[in-house]
Amino acid sequence: MKRLLDFGIALIGCTILTPVFLALAFLVARESPGGAIYRQERIGKNGRPFFLLKFRSMRANMPGPEITVGNSDPRITRTGQWLRKTKLDELPQLWNVVKGDMSLVGPRPEVAKYVALYTPKQRGVLNVRPGLTDPASIDAFDEGARLEAADDPDTYYREVILPQKVNLQLAYLRTANVLTDGRVIIRTLLRILQ
Repeated sequence: MKRLLDFGIALIGCTILTPVFLALAFLVARESPGGAIYRQERIGKNGRPFFLLKFRSMRANMPGPEITVGNSDPRITRTGQWLRKTKLDELPQLWNVVKGDMSLVGPRPEVAKYVALYTPKQRGVLNVRPGLTDPASIDAFDEGARLEAADDPDTYYREVILPQKVNLQLAYLRTANVLTDGRVIIRTLLRILQ
């Protein structure tokens, strides 16, 4: 049932939002060279890797840490800052949902280097498809600002933010159903509008 709902909603979303996708792709490509879509390998259900899609918000081929160090990260373009603030950079993940890599609601997928740090209990988040949004994403909306203020962003992410996120994701999974997923989607939209 969940997969059917995910597929139907994501396919309708991709169809309706095609003009928005094209406009955003044009804005991204116009500001800096490189493709409009950014692909990054993430770890999905049962530990299977897949390529997560986003509108590119950073200049292509610039060196730097794997995580983004807040809005002051010099790699982020002006368009990219706006895309990140509005979460529109995540829209291409609707295609990940159509393909079956992701769900609309589920634990946000991580890169392999952070998944390798999971405890056996934390690996429980890999029992389901990762999602476009989850309660941890809503509560960690200011993650960039927290990383920006940290002396060592990568260490802070690994030791503070990552365990908090995974604990929230595991708590979500214990009570997840269609109604709770609907509430998460509404909370996400309200947070974006704020």
